[in-house]
Order: sequence, then structure tokens, then C-alpha cells
Amino acid sequence: MKRLIALSVLTVCIIHCVNAQQSTIKFYNRQTYMIPMRDGVHLYTEVFVPSQAKEPLPILIQRTPYGAQHPDNYDITKSSYLSMMAREGYIFAFQDMRGKFKSEGTFEMNRPLYHLSNKSKIDESTDAYDAIDWLIKNIPNNNGKTGILGISYLGHTALVASSTTHPALKASSPQASPTDMFLGDDIHHNGAFRLSYNFELSYMVENAKEANSNFPFPQFDLYDWYLKLGSLQNVNGKYFKNKLPSWNDYVAHPNYDDFWKKQSMLNSIQKPELPLLHVGGYYDQEDLNGPQLMYSHLEKNDKANLNHLVLGPWSHGQWGGPKADSLGRISFGGKTAVWFQQLQKEWFDFWLKGIGDGKFAEAYCFQTGSNQWKQYTTWPPKEAEIKKMYVHGDATTSFTLPTEVDASISYVSDPHKPVPYRPQPIEATYGKGSRWRSWQVEDQRFVATRPDVLCFLADSLKEDLTVTGKIIAHIFASTTGTDADFIVKLIDVYPDFDKKNYAMSGYQFPVTMEVFRGRFRKSFEKPAPFVPNQPEEIVIDLHQINHTFLKGHKIMIQIQSSWFPVIDRNPQKFIPSIFEAAETDFIKATHTIYCNGKNASYVELPVMKE
Repeated sequence: MKRLIALSVLTVCIIHCVNAQQSTIKFYNRQTYMIPMRDGVHLYTEVFVPSQAKEPLPILIQRTPYGAQHPDNYDITKSSYLSMMAREGYIFAFQDMRGKFKSEGTFEMNRPLYHLSNKSKIDESTDAYDAIDWLIKNIPNNNGKTGILGISYLGHTALVASSTTHPALKASSPQASPTDMFLGDDIHHNGAFRLSYNFELSYMVENAKEANSNFPFPQFDLYDWYLKLGSLQNVNGKYFKNKLPSWNDYVAHPNYDDFWKKQSMLNSIQKPELPLLHVGGYYDQEDLNGPQLMYSHLEKNDKANLNHLVLGPWSHGQWGGPKADSLGRISFGGKTAVWFQQLQKEWFDFWLKGIGDGKFAEAYCFQTGSNQWKQYTTWPPKEAEIKKMYVHGDATTSFTLPTEVDASISYVSDPHKPVPYRPQPIEATYGKGSRWRSWQVEDQRFVATRPDVLCFLADSLKEDLTVTGKIIAHIFASTTGTDADFIVKLIDVYPDFDKKNYAMSGYQFPVTMEVFRGRFRKSFEKPAPFVPNQPEEIVIDLHQINHTFLKGHKIMIQIQSSWFPVIDRNPQKFIPSIFEAAETDFIKATHTIYCNGKNASYVELPVMKE
């Protein structure tokens, strides 16, 4: 009965599309459905069907928590992200995830794949399966093949759809998809909680079912607002009042317990069951780690060569725009988004239409600095040679092992005066005028003179130096407190006079950077306090890069202990849960970075051979 009612509310509207150059498809019909899931819940879905298709076409699916409904004048042949495919003919399906906007049911952020342990349970994978099954059986003139793709949360739904693969699902492209929310994506980075982003995201997604809500901040620059917020326990006490389920989960699970492990794709998906094209950006301010980590995880069991990777010089989802020729003040020398969208089209054309030879590279990785696309047969490339970039007591860095017996540098970290993660004003994440998308390429000179930021500078390069692969920092440090965060940055310092672009002279371009919450240095499951003044090694994954430090440039390593408010303030006093810290727990502490022969701090650089 419910299915008959759902079908009876079908509406049809015609979307007029202008005649693009060499277009085969000029018009699309839009149809809306309430598609039934196995538990009786119906999900709102819009389907765009070419009105002049000469042959059956595949279906491309996107599933979203941000609203699947399009305006009446929406022209899919002009949507930059999908236009190449739309103009040559695909059927497109856009679906609201359960519990969001016009779909029935209850929304659960980052819902685990429950069906893997209990076949009677539903999750986003089973919903994708049921949606594909219905579309294949009910949308006329389809060729029996479907693909799924999307960016961010939509990328996550594309990834989880591959865990219970419908026979008609032939290819997936999870783009900027999170992999593990405690180790390195939206919610935490190496156990360090991402305060401003998650405060605003939780409110945006869970405050209202049929809207994306912006928190009503009383001011534009939020650095002081978050500072005055105080302890994280004030979030529910003053604002959320325990009404947002995701925030309550963060508070209840401060360590890497079963709650986080059940959400982790590392525990849910062990091998590629269908062709996967992972897509990520080196400067993705939301899900930088996910695509890299998931590709590497699945590559271990990829016997059929189904697992492929694209890494570009992008912020979160920037490849979905019309150009992506630059980010902030960093130029990429060309329209990288157009290049990617052509590759994306070739990927789905082959797997869903049988067009092309299917000879895709293992990895397509843009090389910043030299500004060119590179293809690799393995990723990271095996020919890279690991070299250690050591920091020295005289604030320099080089490939030479320190010989000093007891060299070190100390600084005072004050949680009441944290280092901002980008220049003020710090706007609301998705607010008017926000620079959230480009902060990971910001000129780091804005903090380089602070006494709580250490800068280690190398000599000018006499030749180009190309670094390709994973960057790992090994920091030997101690603290007078019992907990501490450490942020490490690998920076490309432009010449004092940059003849190519004088406005970039002296620019400190952060090629990659990351935070680590010290309490988790031994185990993410069982945090442990520091012993005051005792040196310990902290190993920090700075992710994968492909960058050429050009002749005349310098390499810099920066180290600091706060990154506010994108990362919450570490009290620097070890307590069971930072979410329950008292105001008196936030204390000053002196941190020491060791730069001597016994305790040598360094960054591993995979240098490409000449």
C-alpha cells in the first residue's frame, strides 16, 4: 500500500537545456519519486532522464544529506561537475538520505554499516542497494548499469555502497570521502578534536530536518568567541542542551573505542568489490586523509586492479568547480578541474557504456611546484628515497644529523593565548566571506614571529628537489605539563625576491601540516599522561604529497602546540576527558623540542631520484 501511494505522488517537470557545443542531449525530464526501502521507509529521489536518448543509458547516483531537490530552472548540462557526462547522455538520480529533507526515517550522522554484523539491520549501504534495485526496475530506457559518485558526505555514501554491491552497480568514485573519524578526517585528527568545524557542522546537519542551519553567532570574527566559550563542557551547558546526537556522541567517546571503530571504513571494507576511483585534495580542509588512507588500505587486497587514485592540488571538493586553476594565492598553472572532469567522464564511460580501452593509471597525482599531472604505476612510487630532514638547535634544518650532545629549543604554550590556525578574522566555517576553503595554503608568516612557534629554516636550494609520497615527522619532545598537542608543518619558502611573481616574495607555503594529541602517542585506545620533562618520540603522519621545491626556494619546518579554534585547546593537564575539563585544568606549560645526536627530531622526505 505504501509503495502504491509513493508512486501515485510522482511529479514530472521539464528542464530546458540550452544547446551546448557538440551536445547530443539537449533536454532532460525531471521526475520525482518516493522510493521504498526494505524496512518500509521511503526516500525522496529526483531522476533526470534525457528526452532524446537514442539508446538505453546507465544511471549515475548521488545520495546526500544536504538536499536532493533542485530548482525548477536547474540545467544539468551546465552543472560543471556533471556537465560533460550530461551532454553526452546519462540518467541521473539524486536522493535524500533517510531522515533528511524530504525523505522519511531517522538520520544518523556517520551511520555504521550495521548490516555487516546483523543482516536485518539497515544502513546507508542497504539503502543504496535498495535504491539501485528500484531504479533499475522502474526507470525506463536504462541499460542495466549504474554508477555512484559524490563529494564529501556524498563521497562517503559512494564508498559504503560498495560494501554490499548490487549486481547493477558497476563503478564507484568516492571523492573526499572520510575513512576514520578519529584518526584523521572531519571530527578528529590524530585524536585532536576539531572544535569550530564540528560545532558548526553538528548544528548545520542536525538542528533541523529540512534545512541546513547556520549557528547564530553574535559576531563575525570567531577567535574570541570560541576562546570565551571556555571548556567544551559549556557547549551543551550553554547552547546545544544535549539536543544534537552527534555532539553527545563526541562527548561520550573521547577515546578510540568501539563507537569510532564501528564507523571506520578500515574495519568495514577490506577489499574493492568493484572499480573504485578515489579522489582527494592535498589541501582538503575537511577530508584530506580519507581518500589517501582508504586507497592504501584497499590496495593491500586489490588483486584485480580495481583500486585507483586521483590526488590534486585542491581544497575540499574544489575539483567539482569550473576551473580550480588556483587556491588562495597559489597558482596551479591551468584548469585542473576540467582535466579531472574529463578523466571522471572517461572512467564512467568505460565501466557503464563500454567506451574506451579501460587503461587507467594506478594513480594520477598532480605535482605542485612544477604544476603538472603525473601518472604512477604504484603509489607512493617505489623509486623515492627516504631522506631525513633534521631540525637543529640554531633554528636551521638540513639533511645532516645533529652532532650536539644536548641541543634543544623550548617555548611556552599558553591555552589562554592559543595560536590561530589562520589569520584573523576567523569567519564562520560556511559563513559570508569565509576563507575556510583556502586556509591550508595561507602564508605562514602570520605566526612565524610568535614565541610559541618554532621555525627551522634550510639554505636556499641549488637544484629542484621533488618530494613524492608520505611525509612522516619524528619529534622528540618533553613538557612541564602532563599533556600536549604538537603541530608540524612542512613549508616551501619562496625567494626573498621572487622574479616570477614579486607579490609572492618570501611567501611561506605550507605544503603539508598536521596535529597530534600527545596523550595518544602510545595508543589511541588508552591515552597516557606525559612524565614531566621526560623526552618522548611523537610520530606524526603528515600525509602524502607530490611537490617540487624549486631552485632558490628554502625548506622550513614549523612546530607549535595550538591551532585554534579548528582544534580545541589542550588543557596541558592530563584528565580523563577533555570534554569534561574544568577551567582550572587549562595551564601554561613549557614544551621542549630536542635537536641533538641522542634525541634527533626530523621529518622523513621521500625524495625522487634524479
